[in-house]
Amino acid sequence: MSGFFGCVSRLECVADVFYGTDYHSHLGTKRAGMAFYDGERFIRSIHSLENGYFRNKFEHELPKFGESRMGVGVISDNESQPITITSHLGRYAVVTVARIDNMEELTKMLLEKRMHFAELSSSQINATELVAMLIGMGNTIKEGIEFVQKSIKGSCSMLVLTDHAIYAARDRFGRTPIIIGKNDKGYVCASESSSFTNLGYTYVRDLGPGEVVQMSADGIREVIPAGCRKQICSFLWVYYGYPSAFYEGVNVEDSRYRNGAAMAKMDEGIDLDFVAGIPDSGVGHAIGYSNEMHVPYKRPFVKYTPTWPRSFMPQNQKMRDLVAKMKLLPNEQFTRDQRVLFIDDSIVRGTQLKDNVVKLLDAGVKEIHMRIACPPLIFPCKFLNFSTSRSTYDLYTRRVIRDMEGTDNIPEEVFMEYANPESPKHKEMVEVMRKHLQLTSLKFQKLEDLVASIGLPKCDLCTHCWDNSSYTE
Repeated sequence: MSGFFGCVSRLECVADVFYGTDYHSHLGTKRAGMAFYDGERFIRSIHSLENGYFRNKFEHELPKFGESRMGVGVISDNESQPITITSHLGRYAVVTVARIDNMEELTKMLLEKRMHFAELSSSQINATELVAMLIGMGNTIKEGIEFVQKSIKGSCSMLVLTDHAIYAARDRFGRTPIIIGKNDKGYVCASESSSFTNLGYTYVRDLGPGEVVQMSADGIREVIPAGCRKQICSFLWVYYGYPSAFYEGVNVEDSRYRNGAAMAKMDEGIDLDFVAGIPDSGVGHAIGYSNEMHVPYKRPFVKYTPTWPRSFMPQNQKMRDLVAKMKLLPNEQFTRDQRVLFIDDSIVRGTQLKDNVVKLLDAGVKEIHMRIACPPLIFPCKFLNFSTSRSTYDLYTRRVIRDMEGTDNIPEEVFMEYANPESPKHKEMVEVMRKHLQLTSLKFQKLEDLVASIGLPKCDLCTHCWDNSSYTE
């Protein structure tokens, strides 16, 4: 994932962009950058976050951005950004939240037009530079953004900083959010609405799918109207989103409470001593479960946050496993001879959950009941950089299905049988997982209950990773 923040103001806005971008740190751990236009020139800075935090990397550089009144920032889990480019459209800076599945095809097209690429990310073409060059294919910034939206397979939301405005362009199907805020000095746009409050901005609206606006200190002008088909990622409410964030008017934490309450209704008659959430994203779901079930909520796991980053993010599996092991500390005061129900947001690769169960058993837990706040992840994400890896079988559910079927060559219709919570194959799969993970019981949230907890129509949500239902055209 990635997240960005942009600001246009009648006064200096460097601090707002700095802190606004920092409020997106939970969305990426690899690269970060900021770009400003100071009235005469573009000023850019990019740093790696793999051995430090955003604030530490950029705070000492703030004076070089001067009294700039327009700027963008981004925290990325992939390529270095922002990209600054000079074309027939003038000079501009681009930040993206994107996954481009047809990167090779688009790169070939540009190279055949005798264009060249200057930026590399891990020896690969930089996706944001590709977007910046595609914008340059249009006769105007508007046409260039339209060309990007029509050309990319996957998803792409972007901010384009020019010498007169910021263009905010949401992905064609709205898979990732862009939210507008304002104060008496100007406007901001961001991936996370929770970045607004402490900076003194109030919510204006969410951009619609495919919508493009031009944002200046004096106001917002629609450049391209919103489309009518929306597929915002449901995982924003399950895992990615910060608890205080709103997407499409739906608060993340409130949705998680409802989701946890729905899971509690599946468990009438279960005997428990307390409920717990795997920190951090499992906590909201677990509180909702606890309140509905009228069973105490306790913390047998605490997360050591000062130095350990999110374990989902490192690209190296060995490092992911190490971080997952080190960051959660068991509290044996609440574990010995207890019947505990845990809620986790999801099972992606399965390694973290298994390690956590072993810790709990070593700490004397009597029964370990596990509830997962979403259905099994069966179909790898095609639209965001979530659950991506070199092999689809890095997904725990895929590996279990492969072992059950005894082959790698599994038709899609067979996967759909496993996705159906009422099918014998699904129930057998969950039992295999339960035994492998050494759990007393294991249940996954049903898709219809997850959708209901979000509160948006199913057709407006991307649920591809659970039911393979999303669309690309």
